[in-house]
Amino acid sequence: MKPFAIGVMIFPTHTTIGPRALAEALEARGFESLFVPEHTQIPTARTSPWPGGDVLPSEYYNTFDPFVWLAIAAAASETLKLGTGICLLPQRDTLVTAKAVASLDRLSNGRLLFGVGAGWNAEEMAQHGTQFSTRFKKLEEQLHALKGLWTTEAFAYEGQHVAFEETISSPKPVQIGGPPILIGGETDHTLRRIAKLGQGWLPRARHGFDAAANLARLRRICDAEERPMSDISTSVFGAPADLATLEAYMEAGVDRALLPLASTSESEVLYRLDHYAKVLDTF
Repeated sequence: MKPFAIGVMIFPTHTTIGPRALAEALEARGFESLFVPEHTQIPTARTSPWPGGDVLPSEYYNTFDPFVWLAIAAAASETLKLGTGICLLPQRDTLVTAKAVASLDRLSNGRLLFGVGAGWNAEEMAQHGTQFSTRFKKLEEQLHALKGLWTTEAFAYEGQHVAFEETISSPKPVQIGGPPILIGGETDHTLRRIAKLGQGWLPRARHGFDAAANLARLRRICDAEERPMSDISTSVFGAPADLATLEAYMEAGVDRALLPLASTSESEVLYRLDHYAKVLDTF
């Protein structure tokens, strides 16, 4: 059975524990990774439904930039893996993101896990000039372009949504080929995208995650795309700290469970970490 890792996820806001204190606490307790989401802004005129319910939680309005926040966490740790979960790539400039990702990967000595997704908030995307209807196509072009920028001395890209003349983007990431790209989402379209372009799957556990059934689904799609399943990791985002569920994940072949931390006071976050650490000790 392959190794099973446990990390955490948290909305990085100014109202909760800071990156330095959290990174130190996680590493001291033996957690493998720290993932944070991204929202650059939330337009006040909203019509896009939040997938999690009727009311958008306050932390969505108050997130730090993930790369800045994770850079502080990187400086306060030595082995902790650092993940974006998820970076809203279609509403970002491709060249700027290539630089940010490479910089953090290099400064953390190759500890970055680059989780990406297309997002759900059409109004947020529109303020970046991104069309909701073509966000997935743009995401795919951006992934192709990022890989080229990270692996080629001088690289040009010509797509429908991303285009730039030959350019040099340096420094390159420490990890050969760039940090692992983990793609969020649960549809078959997402799984095909992962089989073609990604190194990992980042599904949500919000409504339950049948690990055995879902990994079998991923395997079927990998087989159809002639991609070895062994090339792709699975990291369940927002996993419950339930021993039986986590054991089922591990037995099914999940690589990583990311336990949720609420963006509350530092003392409350550390109390929750101590509770999670008891679960961690069983693996």
